[in-house]
Amino acid sequence: MNTLASLSTLLLQFAFFYPLTMAWMWMIGAVHYYWRFERQTVGVQIPPILDHYPGVSLIVPMHNEGENARETIAQLMCQRYPLFEVIAVNDGSKDDTGAILDDLAEQYPRLRVIHLATNQGKAMGLNTAALMAKYEFLICIDGDALLDEYAAAWFMQHFVHGPRLGAITGNPRIRNRSTLLGKLQVGEFSSIIGMIKRAQRTYGRIFTISGVVGAFRRAALHDVGYWSPEMLTEDIDISWKLQIAHWDIRYEPKACCWILMPETLKGLWKQRLRWAMGGVQVLIKYLPSLLFWRKRRMWAIYAEFLLSVAWAYIMGGVTLLWFLGLFMPLPQPLYIQTILPGWNGVVIGVTCLMQIGVALRLDSQYDEGMGKSYYWMVWYPLAYWLLNMLTTIWAVPKTLMRKRNSRAVWVSPDRGIQQTAQTPHPPAHEHYVGTKS
Repeated sequence: MNTLASLSTLLLQFAFFYPLTMAWMWMIGAVHYYWRFERQTVGVQIPPILDHYPGVSLIVPMHNEGENARETIAQLMCQRYPLFEVIAVNDGSKDDTGAILDDLAEQYPRLRVIHLATNQGKAMGLNTAALMAKYEFLICIDGDALLDEYAAAWFMQHFVHGPRLGAITGNPRIRNRSTLLGKLQVGEFSSIIGMIKRAQRTYGRIFTISGVVGAFRRAALHDVGYWSPEMLTEDIDISWKLQIAHWDIRYEPKACCWILMPETLKGLWKQRLRWAMGGVQVLIKYLPSLLFWRKRRMWAIYAEFLLSVAWAYIMGGVTLLWFLGLFMPLPQPLYIQTILPGWNGVVIGVTCLMQIGVALRLDSQYDEGMGKSYYWMVWYPLAYWLLNMLTTIWAVPKTLMRKRNSRAVWVSPDRGIQQTAQTPHPPAHEHYVGTKS
């Protein structure tokens, strides 16, 4: 009984201290990143002039994006960069995406369109475009995203000075924020996702390049075999493939991309479940590779994700024991009196307020509307941990039961109820004009 009591106490302490510890690690790492890499460019809108401007291929895989294709392509044509092309991949769309892209190709000489007869999946669309691209450097975005006009220039600041740099993750910003879920996700992408990327860059390895906006060196992609068609989250997988092969990944917060996110609970659940399943796939796929000393720099990020899975199951178990204790007698070590916050809730609440405050300070230069969402952002970390717990618990068995090597094809996501957007304005002229900052 004493052993059971000790184990129960240990698990309860882990359930409390794990999210608290990670919040502080994210804050410390993010502040360090800001101080070392970001503060020098605060207020700088135009990237510094480069000695030379390598060509860039902007790649957009699309599936049933008829409602967004014109806006996305038009915004890509506004890049202030001297040498670029745009490749749009129509991946077996059943709507008018293909016809719209063909019409746009006549309007924009820089645009090339690739048509795939059937739904092959995002990874295959990216692979096809990468192999047909004219240039060594690729910037990949989603079919409903609006890329900031200076994004290519900010990405290339890194590539021209980093020969071992394989990829850069950009800074996705939420466009649709007219509903509660939209406002909550504004907080998530700042206080959690953006903060985590800064912290992970500080600590050495990044868990994932944002699938909605990332830049790649084609030589690095060729070295690791490009994107994997069987992975549910090709962005997580390519991030691990590159880093295990000793290619570096960086984060560029000034490379903003305005995106649409789910604004229904069903759509959000499906998206986050897919993300969780993709993470579990990575845990399983890359464990054998990490058993070697040469891969030790990936150990910390692997352990952190493994601990997050363990936390989800422990927290789920705590909740289940509390619920069972309402209706039946349980051994004293297993009895959970309440899951409502006590003193520990105050500690987590104060930490949450600090986390939101740090996030607002870091991201306010990229998103002027964040202050309006502050009230909702305060509540999101709690919602984030709850959503993370539930999706992870379901993702593990669902991933294990999934047929191995089956193709991950497109499933059109929830793109929001209303598209009220912080949309970038097109530049006054077509080409990038650099001025020293």
